[in-house]
Amino acid sequence: MKKVIVGLSGGVDSAAAAYLLREAGYEVIGVTLRTWAGSNGEESRCCEIDDARETARILGIPYHVFNCVSAFEEKVVGAFVRDYLGGLTPNPCVVCNREIKWERLLHFAAVLGADFVATGHYASVVRLENGRYTVRQALHAEKDQTYMLWRLTQEQLAKTLMPLGGYEKSEVREIARRAGIPVADKPDSQEICFVPDGDYAAFIGRRAEVPLPGEGDFVDAAGNVLGRHKGIYRYTVGQRKGLGIALGHPAYVKEIRAEKNEVVLGAEKETACAGILCRDLCFMSVPEPETGETFSCRVKPRYRHPGQPAAVTKLDGGRCRVLFDAPVRSAAPGQSAVFYDGEGRLVGGGVIEKVLPEKETAQTL
Repeated sequence: MKKVIVGLSGGVDSAAAAYLLREAGYEVIGVTLRTWAGSNGEESRCCEIDDARETARILGIPYHVFNCVSAFEEKVVGAFVRDYLGGLTPNPCVVCNREIKWERLLHFAAVLGADFVATGHYASVVRLENGRYTVRQALHAEKDQTYMLWRLTQEQLAKTLMPLGGYEKSEVREIARRAGIPVADKPDSQEICFVPDGDYAAFIGRRAEVPLPGEGDFVDAAGNVLGRHKGIYRYTVGQRKGLGIALGHPAYVKEIRAEKNEVVLGAEKETACAGILCRDLCFMSVPEPETGETFSCRVKPRYRHPGQPAAVTKLDGGRCRVLFDAPVRSAAPGQSAVFYDGEGRLVGGGVIEKVLPEKETAQTL
């Protein structure tokens, strides 16, 4: 009988994953990684210990809590604040999955003598004919979470189970109800776990260790001043609401120029780009391509994007160029660009470093 550590967040998905693995014959151990506690003692939605402990009690499985607050503060929260202050739009869950969740779960799996770790992500781990591991999109696209998993390593994936890839959310809730788990109807969290109210600007204002960027100019693409903004960390590419400026027509954030303390506004069509330049690459289903090698895939430049066919070319310096078949709107530096093959499996991904507005310019890189 194989032993598996399940990361219990206190939510229904991880609870159902633990139940399914127990029913499949695994020896299951529940673990919660305590990553965050607010100044008022409030826990994040990723580590609600009381609910997780009750789930473990009902399932009759051992349960442990491990403190990862300092590592989470350094690698996730600190990076999140620095990126926003630099005019970027980060994906903290991507960093957390590789640097905190999987690293720590696998460490405790070794300590506790477990063969695998498991989570309640809506995705599936698959091993390909070439011997490499990757993750495949969930059967039901509306819950798919593979976008947040692209930085996992081959070593991490080889010891990972994800039992929810073939289920709808309604089915997962019904599984939890049948198991008598109280969190069966617990609402999903819609925000970043350590900013539960969704007010990123206020959070950054409280957490910044350097002076906050002050007011600056809203400008158009030509540099003409349109008005004043309240600080670049309050805006992200593609944003339309909450700009605090009236131009007589809908305006969107096209670009954030941190070095000039400018926020560039334009019509929605002006947020479109022909391509992107990516750094910090990670490849799953294939080994890292040689410099100059090009491959075709579907690329998601943000979590809620359906994906766009594109040509990806490996460049020098650990970067790649992505040229979309058709323009893509609101690609934001700092966000992840994730590459998929034709069967919904992760090829790899990277962090968007630069947006390439014109195809002629993009092709010269």
